[in-house]
Amino acid sequence: MGILSTVFPVVHCDSDSSLAASAIKSVRTAVSVPETELRRWRRIFDVNSKIINGERYLDPDSFVNAIAPTGDLSKIGKAQFAILFKVADSSKRGLVSWEDFIVFETLLKRPDADYWMAFQFFDVDNSGYIDFDEFKNVMSANIGSDAIPFDFDCDWVKLYLGKKNGAHVLGYNEFTQLMKGLQGERLRQAFKYLDKDQDGFIRPDEFKRIILEIAGHKLSDAVIDRLPTLCTLSPGQRISYSEVIAFHNVIREMDMVERIIREATALSKDGRINQSDFLDYASSSSRYSLFTPMEASIIFHFAGRGNGDQRLALLDFAQLLDPRWVAPYDAVEAKKPTATSTLHAIAHSAYSFIQGGFAGAVGATIVYPIDMGEMQNQRSTVVGQVLYKNSIDCARKILVNEGFFGFYRGLGPQLIVPPEKAIKLTVNDLIRSRAMDPETGRIKLGWELVAGGTAGGCQVIFTNPLEIVKIRLQVQGEAAKAEGAVPRGAMHIIRQLGLVGLYKGASACLLRDIPFSAIYFPAYGHLKSDVFKEGYNGKQLSFIETLAAAGIAGMPAAYFTTPADVVKTRLQVEARKGQTHYKGLRDAFVKIYHEEGFRALFKGGPARVLRSSPQFGFTLLAYEQLKKLFPYPWDDKPRRVETALTSRPDEISKIRARNALKILLDVHGDFGRRAAASGNKLSLISPKLYSKD
Repeated sequence: MGILSTVFPVVHCDSDSSLAASAIKSVRTAVSVPETELRRWRRIFDVNSKIINGERYLDPDSFVNAIAPTGDLSKIGKAQFAILFKVADSSKRGLVSWEDFIVFETLLKRPDADYWMAFQFFDVDNSGYIDFDEFKNVMSANIGSDAIPFDFDCDWVKLYLGKKNGAHVLGYNEFTQLMKGLQGERLRQAFKYLDKDQDGFIRPDEFKRIILEIAGHKLSDAVIDRLPTLCTLSPGQRISYSEVIAFHNVIREMDMVERIIREATALSKDGRINQSDFLDYASSSSRYSLFTPMEASIIFHFAGRGNGDQRLALLDFAQLLDPRWVAPYDAVEAKKPTATSTLHAIAHSAYSFIQGGFAGAVGATIVYPIDMGEMQNQRSTVVGQVLYKNSIDCARKILVNEGFFGFYRGLGPQLIVPPEKAIKLTVNDLIRSRAMDPETGRIKLGWELVAGGTAGGCQVIFTNPLEIVKIRLQVQGEAAKAEGAVPRGAMHIIRQLGLVGLYKGASACLLRDIPFSAIYFPAYGHLKSDVFKEGYNGKQLSFIETLAAAGIAGMPAAYFTTPADVVKTRLQVEARKGQTHYKGLRDAFVKIYHEEGFRALFKGGPARVLRSSPQFGFTLLAYEQLKKLFPYPWDDKPRRVETALTSRPDEISKIRARNALKILLDVHGDFGRRAAASGNKLSLISPKLYSKD
């Protein structure tokens, strides 16, 4: 019967119809627990429980391990989670059975679980309501005698009390409203108690004492240490009641503060905001003004470590938003270049180079058949040399004359020699990491262009020799069919060209690769962040989104650099009898334009887009996946602001347990660490609602 009474609320004859409806709703909620949820609860219970007298039970320690969020418990101690054990232990035997545990977890699913648990804690005599003495005794026992005194006979408390048979009582609804306003009343009384001369000001140390009692569990150690500095916002080195109330309002609305800061910094161009940006966004995202200028000043004062006039990034607000925040070691230690850090940087770049090499090989292999080097080399002014009408005709004739493997002629050198994409990816990542703002993760457009352009320029060291060999292998295949010549291998071409010859057309290669990368990498980065919203509220791009961003970015980069690619191809291919010879970069541009027209400079452009776009799409996709699957072992993890708003979904049941404590912790930050309340059985039945006499 005890278990049934915990699940099926008791409805009294003097209760109103709304209570009956609430009871029926509670029953439906209790009996409709999904089976998957029951299995998860059973797994948690079995992992943490102990066998006592042949049955499994949770003692106070194992119960806390089962319900408390993992990680740092410095702000909400285990002793405080043990408060909930008194609620779950319905039989008062010091143990929680499986039946008790599922009832407790079901109660946590209630939308008002925090107030419900608080009511059960105060309802010591299992009466379904709380009388004045009960409320006073439980609260006094848990906040301790050294706390700032609270006047229980004040007019504010009396406003919430009704009468039942001549005794002051609190029904559930009255109790919830009283608890919601209790912290504000404690703040008012504490200020009045410490303001001995009644001039409207208190000392900084007295302000710190007040905040530690009513909200210390909500603040990081860094903010607590700086609490006395609130007196610097106004002259006099003392703190007014208005400033105390403003600070309390900020703490009370911390979830809204965090949402505004996260969204405003995400929309900001430089990833930072000032007080005006904060207030503007707060006003635009709500019907009424949420925060006063004084409250905004307080937010930026503590986030800016005393300097509230600067523009701040999300990371700057971490110490205010996350009560577990601690200063990173690199914030207090001077960064000095050492041999170890240099070797670390070299090793990291080498690791990225290897990953880029594999990624480049994947991309090159997938799209190599549509590399139309032969199409770009076709001279329309030489009689008998117009072998291909278009890209489709080129592909058909290669298939007919050389077979399927003709599409992969010249692939070997790109896979044997360190892939060109590895250099490009490594250099781009290296420069971006050095130019990136470590707090916002943003990089200025100018540095994005420099990083991309430099990466494109560096790759020419390997790109030019690779491409001249590749192109000559490609074009000799169809020419051999037409002229009856025997195709030569890559080593023959290398010996024929020599070291200097391998860099023939390098100027055109630079003219192509530098602007290509300067266009591609910034476009790729902005597509990820601005279009697909990577990183917004912790979002990670899917397989398709990454491929789409990388592929789309390659389209304009490939097409607009086609003229340089055409000139490079003409300079690198050995001219046969009757074909135009080019003396250099400028000469090639001029002769191609005069002899074949402007359109010739974009010959093979669509095919180049079709090749480069998917090639870079698959290359960047492979590179991103490799970095996720095989991250650099000694890489520093990026600093992020993680709070209750960014908690993983699989922790939601433990988050409910933490939320169930928040009303009690608002009574006093050390609630639960103080002397325990009465040891009598705690009620799990529905509280009665009494109207005031």
